[in-house]
Amino acid sequence: MWQRNQTSLADFILEGLFDDSLTHLFLFSLTIVVFLIAVSGNTPTILLICADAQLHTPMYFLLSQLSLMDLMHVSTTIPKMAINYLSGKKTISFVCCATQHFLYLSLGGAECILLALMSYDRYVAICHPLRYTVLMNRRVGLMMAVMSWLGASINSLIHATILMHFPFCGSRKTHHFYCEFPAVVKLVCGDITVYETTVYISSIILLLFPIFLVSTSYAFILHGVIQMHSAGSKRNAFATCSSHFIVVSFWFDACIFSYMRPRSQHTPLQDKVGSVFYSIITPTLNPLIYTLWNKDVAKALRRVLGRDILTQRQ
Repeated sequence: MWQRNQTSLADFILEGLFDDSLTHLFLFSLTIVVFLIAVSGNTPTILLICADAQLHTPMYFLLSQLSLMDLMHVSTTIPKMAINYLSGKKTISFVCCATQHFLYLSLGGAECILLALMSYDRYVAICHPLRYTVLMNRRVGLMMAVMSWLGASINSLIHATILMHFPFCGSRKTHHFYCEFPAVVKLVCGDITVYETTVYISSIILLLFPIFLVSTSYAFILHGVIQMHSAGSKRNAFATCSSHFIVVSFWFDACIFSYMRPRSQHTPLQDKVGSVFYSIITPTLNPLIYTLWNKDVAKALRRVLGRDILTQRQ
């Protein structure tokens, strides 16, 4: 029994993204730069929203939660990949693999839910501006954040626990750079058809249902914008929604590519490309899209920097 338990807790081997060639060394360096951009983009966004009182609204509170999810997402995968590459090791312990699996599933699911709820926030702001403070107050924003974190964490805990209790065969070598579901499930011995069906249904709930909510919200938003008489109001409405719509499109397209395709159509290269896009590139683009196009964030940054400069002079 002890030997069997010891075997079940054996290390996994992560193939990683890069080898020792000069080309892959350049790509590794580029990945680290992108990771640093993601950290330096999401961290100030969170701090700025916390520091500036004029950004203490449900919209920016939800944006700070999105930045926190993105920050945690890149921190869950990239540091371990970098450590393995620089040290020459490719192993990850069973506990670390299970933890990584739980975290990235939780953060990915939470972001799907949050993006759907943020589309409702935009719908209320554009279609019912006079009732915005009633329909979208701080309590509602807090409930949305809790719903996103809690719902996704429960779903992730169930799936991670079930998956890591299956027996694993062979060398435990995964053709991936972190313990993502499509790579780990290929190592399982025995019939997992029922479990895969459950995962597929869960993916529909966490991907297609939020997409339906986003599509419905934007259909109402588009109808409301068409009825506006002022060209300036239309421009402001489109400016308000464009950043969120771009982020939603990037995120859900990558997630559907990774999780909604049949297992027979998955290849290691496709899994890696999809994972790189939604676990590295999207968390990097999100703060850039929101901050570069958002006048309120730019004004808040100038206010905070102005206060800091005055404090230093005094």
